[in-house]
Amino acid sequence: MKVFRLILFIIHIGIFILLLGVLMNSFVPPQVFPWFNLLSLGFPILISAYILITFFWIISWKKRAFIFILLGLLFFKPVIRWVNFTSKKDEIANLKIVSLNTKGGKLGVENIEKYINQQNADLVLLQEDGDLNYQFEGLERQKKVPVVSFYSKFKIIDHKDLQLYQKFNAFAERIDIEIKGKNYRFINIYLQPFKFEKNMVKLNGNSDEDEAKIKNIIKRLIPTFKDHQEQIDIIKQEIDNSPYPVFVVGDFNSVPNSYEYYKASEGLNDTFVEVGRGSGTSFHDYKFPLRIDYVFTSKIIQPISYRVDRNVNISDHFPVISTFKLTD
Repeated sequence: MKVFRLILFIIHIGIFILLLGVLMNSFVPPQVFPWFNLLSLGFPILISAYILITFFWIISWKKRAFIFILLGLLFFKPVIRWVNFTSKKDEIANLKIVSLNTKGGKLGVENIEKYINQQNADLVLLQEDGDLNYQFEGLERQKKVPVVSFYSKFKIIDHKDLQLYQKFNAFAERIDIEIKGKNYRFINIYLQPFKFEKNMVKLNGNSDEDEAKIKNIIKRLIPTFKDHQEQIDIIKQEIDNSPYPVFVVGDFNSVPNSYEYYKASEGLNDTFVEVGRGSGTSFHDYKFPLRIDYVFTSKIIQPISYRVDRNVNISDHFPVISTFKLTD
């Protein structure tokens, strides 16, 4: 039993070190060291293993349990970026936003239109829109950038194509709109995808084939992480130079605690962390939990609710619905 506990202790220390590597994404960009970003993908597994082993020390009445509990507090904020439980707010919202990667409308344009019209949203931000002209009741379409589109009940005063696609397979637009006499900046984002198919990531037990698949996965991930860094740098300039409060919304193709997450949300609030409840998982095409759709806002903007609607199957992403209370 002593040998088993020693091995388990070493494994626990190793998992803790890997979790610290995830935290390093807030300091180390992928073009310097991309492997920290790779660890962010495995965060749910790593933290689950860390918690399970900590429970083992607790029921074994080992003093080290107390130490691991204290060390585990370092990962509280990273955990609630995946799974969060906040109390319901009583304030009444006056702005409703729906964000959705539509998968090019492949699961039915009519289904998407029906769903969005039922939401009575003030703003709709689409990614991978298939360059389709969706008909949403009461919303004006702003379409000047491939792949992403913006629908609004409010007056659009300015629009800018961030032109990420000139160098990358990524798309983003900046829209300034007037709401209740005040101007706000919205940035609609679709960062470069990894272009994985299910058969490319599914291991079948054949060691040689599985090894080749893992190498191919890493070969795709690392360059994309580095490209994401440049894409986020361009977007970050638009955020930092904005004369108005900002909403940064879209499909980042990046998980919480990644470099992309830390950099894009720097100085902003993650609406899910502020008012979300339950799992933030938004991409459901794989069994592994993936939260890659976000709504970040300036800190002066008051969020009321955040919900990932898992009751519909109109895309490989679930719609993200958030509400806010804007002051006059």
